[in-house]
Amino acid sequence: MIDTHCHIDMYADPNAVLKRCEGEGITVIAMSSLPSHFELGYPHVQPFKKIRLSLGMHPLYAEHHNREMDLFFRNLDRTSYIGEIGLDFSRQGYASKDLQLESFEQILMAVSGKKKILSIHSRRAEKEVLDRLKANNIESAIFHWYSGPTSLIEQIVNAGYFFSVNVAMTNSESGRKIISKIPRSALLTESDGPFIPVNGNEGGPWDIEIVEQFLSGIWGMPVEEISRGIKGNFRRLLSILG
Repeated sequence: MIDTHCHIDMYADPNAVLKRCEGEGITVIAMSSLPSHFELGYPHVQPFKKIRLSLGMHPLYAEHHNREMDLFFRNLDRTSYIGEIGLDFSRQGYASKDLQLESFEQILMAVSGKKKILSIHSRRAEKEVLDRLKANNIESAIFHWYSGPTSLIEQIVNAGYFFSVNVAMTNSESGRKIISKIPRSALLTESDGPFIPVNGNEGGPWDIEIVEQFLSGIWGMPVEEISRGIKGNFRRLLSILG
């Protein structure tokens, strides 16, 4: 199984999650919300072959961005994975819109032309995010938990970007509609753990199998074939890294 977006550092016992993922053979791209969080997590993740730590600047942490930006630049060459980054123009994030735009543009300019894979937050700012990715010639990005207009999906796919889908999306009508519009060749899986509870329990990378079972049902394909397809998409995503 492949989890392209999980906040391992947000669990009560991150080391237990790391060990479980490694033991079960789950490949995880672990997000960070700020560069200082990346620095804290980096030594803990290094012993695990299946875990890749991502350097982030979460839009909802915008009040910290100015003082963290130098740390972002200093750590940029320590990982091939950037995230969680992006824009959030929802009611929760709109007040910091200008700060978000400034830091997002700085980040995109810094990674432009580099072999990096971006995990993107785009809530209520999907077109703005897409336009800025394209303007900065970003080659590889994943739209995490996409909730925007389905009319934009084709443009995102045509730009060469992917979508990562999770259990919460399979449980909502809007999420299922979005999933149905995503081409199989552009779809990846995520848990967004620990923020999505599953059957009353704290969710995690091990719940990717629920997403694969859902895809099996709507696509009329065996779960094993779904898993192979997602692994193939993931290999194409990684091809940018050489």
